[in-house]
Amino acid sequence: MGGRPTRSSKIGEMTGLGRFAKRVVDLTVSLPAILILSILFLLVAVAIKLDDGGAVFFRQVRVGRGGRRFRVWKFRTMTESHVDPTGPDLLSADDVRITRVGKVLRSFGLDELPQLLNVLGGSMSLVGPRPTLVYQVERYNDVQRRRLAAKPGITSLAVVSGRNALSWPERIELDIEYIDRWSLLLDSRILLKTLWCVLVTREGLYGADGVNDPFVGPDDAGA
Repeated sequence: MGGRPTRSSKIGEMTGLGRFAKRVVDLTVSLPAILILSILFLLVAVAIKLDDGGAVFFRQVRVGRGGRRFRVWKFRTMTESHVDPTGPDLLSADDVRITRVGKVLRSFGLDELPQLLNVLGGSMSLVGPRPTLVYQVERYNDVQRRRLAAKPGITSLAVVSGRNALSWPERIELDIEYIDRWSLLLDSRILLKTLWCVLVTREGLYGADGVNDPFVGPDDAGA
């Protein structure tokens, strides 16, 4: 899958048939994945506890399809698990809040695995625009708000196209492109490329300068 996935025939994401087909795939994949990965979940939980004795999971309010809010599940990777949802929070590769175990989890994307629970519960999908924070959505313009037309995903077209190395304008553009081009084939290709990008190349975990862009408003997102 070189470059961006090519356009394919599609069942519209915004149609009932498209949403039903996507939901069937989400359930078919997420439930077996949770069962298969249960031992890994247990090992990660033990490692987090042994590292600093803190909570295993980190839950935070995010915004999903249609602007609905939900709590996303992640393995905790930072000593300060609370992030202010009302404003930007800069995160750098050498952030002292990231724990030793957290660095490993982030490096291989393992901290995102508990989001399979969100997929199983229906608040997320396997593939879709990454779930964003409340303060970010409150600053969207009309074009950016289009990314809320689909359920947020564990992975996305933006993730396999550069992740955090991309600017927010580029990420939002890719999210909207994904919604416009959605198909089950496109989802399959993104999932396959995710394994390569997250487990092998592991590029784009942080911004180009080593600090993640927190998105501070439409003007900064190329509006």
